[in-house]
Amino acid sequence: MTRILGVLGGMGPLASADFMRQLTLLTPAEDDQDHIPTILWSDPRVPNRTAARLAGGEDPLPALMRGIRGLEAAGAGAVAIPCNTAHGWFDDMAAQTPLPILHIVDAARADLLRQGVTQGPIGLMGTAGTLAMRLYQERIGFDCLTPSEEEMARLVTPAIGAVKANRVEAAYAPLAEAARLLRARGAKAVVLGCTEIPLGIAAGPALEFPVVDTVAALARAAILWSGRQPVQ
Repeated sequence: MTRILGVLGGMGPLASADFMRQLTLLTPAEDDQDHIPTILWSDPRVPNRTAARLAGGEDPLPALMRGIRGLEAAGAGAVAIPCNTAHGWFDDMAAQTPLPILHIVDAARADLLRQGVTQGPIGLMGTAGTLAMRLYQERIGFDCLTPSEEEMARLVTPAIGAVKANRVEAAYAPLAEAARLLRARGAKAVVLGCTEIPLGIAAGPALEFPVVDTVAALARAAILWSGRQPVQ
């Protein structure tokens, strides 16, 4: 029986569209029928995840579960969530659905190993919420270097906001600077741990060291779940 993938998206919408693009490009296919049947639930109304964790903002869990219920009803067999910060509610979501949820941090670790990175430290970029919740630091199995508070405020957070505002090209320079600063501190690779960050990095010249695009990594995990081998 063909497996149907559910995608809980909209966080943000451009990152979800990028996930669908990566899923398509990384699937070995000769025709339409070779691709993975996919249901995208893209709801940008989900409350801000970083604000919920760091500033007492509205809890996003009810909106996340509403999306998962929609995917269940549509026949999805698993859920991929192309939003790193939403994984701060991973355990709560997993406890309330029979569907397996593919964990983006596990996908990132697999991609590090695929690229031959077997020891740290690694650099980690993400939203302030993702870093504060230690989603990667406590799961990925590598020592992590993160941007300083000054670098987050000056470079990373504004660049993520630029991508969310569809000013993707403006995000490249600050994100590349932040990644190179982590590399200079000894990072063997840099994990782009916010699904807006790969979009910004892709807007300019490729970086000179290994990076993990967590959107592509999650797409690879979804393809493996479907029973296929992703394109290398």
